[in-house]
Order: sequence, then C-alpha cells, then structure tokens
Amino acid sequence: MTDASTLQQKCTNDNIDPARAVAFQIALGQQPSVKAGAPLPPFFHQLYFWEPHPPHELGRDGHPAVGGLIPDMGLPRRMWAGGKLTFSLPLIAGVGAEKRTSCESVQHKTGRSGPLGFVTLRHEIWQNETLCLTELQDLVYLPDEISGPSKPTLVPARQDAETISAVSFTSTLLFRYSALTFNGHRIHYDTDYARDVEGYGGLVVHGPLLAQMLMLKAEDELGPLTRFSFRATAPLIHSETASLCRKGRDLWVQGPDGRQCMVAQA
Repeated sequence: MTDASTLQQKCTNDNIDPARAVAFQIALGQQPSVKAGAPLPPFFHQLYFWEPHPPHELGRDGHPAVGGLIPDMGLPRRMWAGGKLTFSLPLIAGVGAEKRTSCESVQHKTGRSGPLGFVTLRHEIWQNETLCLTELQDLVYLPDEISGPSKPTLVPARQDAETISAVSFTSTLLFRYSALTFNGHRIHYDTDYARDVEGYGGLVVHGPLLAQMLMLKAEDELGPLTRFSFRATAPLIHSETASLCRKGRDLWVQGPDGRQCMVAQA
C-alpha cells in the first residue's frame, strides 16, 4: 500500500449552478425543482467540479491519463468500484463550494485476470467554510493488454425486496449523464469501442448513475440520507431493464437475468 500522506492534494471551486441540477432532473424524467437557495438532492455534486484535460492528456478510453494525484501503476483501464458518503449538511444551489481531494490509499493486487490496482480517493465538499459532504471513492485499475473486461463472478440478487422499481436506460440518457458529469469514458457512449475494444455487450450504464438512482429511491422511501455506501458487482448494459430493490436500509440493482449489479446501504 502506498502512504497516502506522500501523495498530492488538490482543491477545485465551483458555483453550484441550479440550472445544471435542473437539467439532470429533466434528463431523469423528473419534475425540475432545484432553485437557488434550495438543497441539492443527494449525490448531485457529481455534476460539478469539472476538471477538463486537453486531448493529449487523455487515455485511449477517454479518461484523463493516470499520474499525479493517482500514481501511474502501469494499469490504464479504470472502473468505478464503489463509494461511501457521509452527508453532514445539504449543499445549497446557487452558492459557491470547494472540493478538496486527496488520495487515501493505493494498493496493488493480483486477480484472476492479472495485476490490479485499487485506489481510494477522499473528496470533501465545503460550502461557507463548513464541511457538507465527505465521499470515499473506490477505483479499480486494470492492464491495457486485457482483451475484454475482467469477468466478475456473477452473483444472483437476493429475492426478498420490500419495494421494487423497474428502470430502463437509453443511449441518450447515458450521453446526457456523461455530458453533465464531464465523464469522457467511451464505454458509456461509443458502442463500437465498448464492444470491440473492452468486450462489453453494449454501452455500459455508469456505476454512479445506478448509485444515484438507488440514493433517490432511498431518500424517497426512507427520508433524508446521512450515510450511503455502494459497491458495483457486475456491469449493466444500457439495453437491459433493471430493478431497483430495497429491503429496510439495504438496496440493490438486479439485472434482467437475476444477477446482482450493485449493492448499497442507506
């Protein structure tokens, strides 16, 4: 494990523009409700704090190349594995905010498909000099030489849900989410790349988009969130209809074949 104290930290400032949150609500088919002075829905901070990179600093997959805050481990392929969030205070639309990011840990392991790198980033979102949100973001890095993604062991989803919500995706929604979060990862909008280079069956639904939908379901059914954690377990392809499931404070995403795609706890 790499000592996180030796790694860089960075700060990014942004104005929490309500128009961007409204655009996302509309993309999700929701009634727009965010106005200046109103609290943001949980996880909507993903729409802010863009970090544009020029073309020569991007990897083959459209993501910024590794190096700097995330050390170059010789593993250029990236997947968002999961995260943990603590909501201390709601972020307020129309007010400036600062995102402070540091690297918590870097680990090297060997999996069934070869070497793997695990990185945990710590994001703190401050507004009016007050810590509002803390997020631990877990990333996995894989070798570029793999022909196709590492195949996860498919786990059947549990069948004891108290509430189930069906959800479907379109390439338009994936494109809009990529645009609103400034996510250039080609597996979400370039079908040929996703299929021919990384071996998926089609466009891959963003892990954080699935987590976002679970958070909105949890808040709607359980009330305001103070903590939320999630872990991706299998990819979901955009042509598949998924089920958002909940029992108590446990939530999960089930694919159409019954496989577990994500687990979470509110």
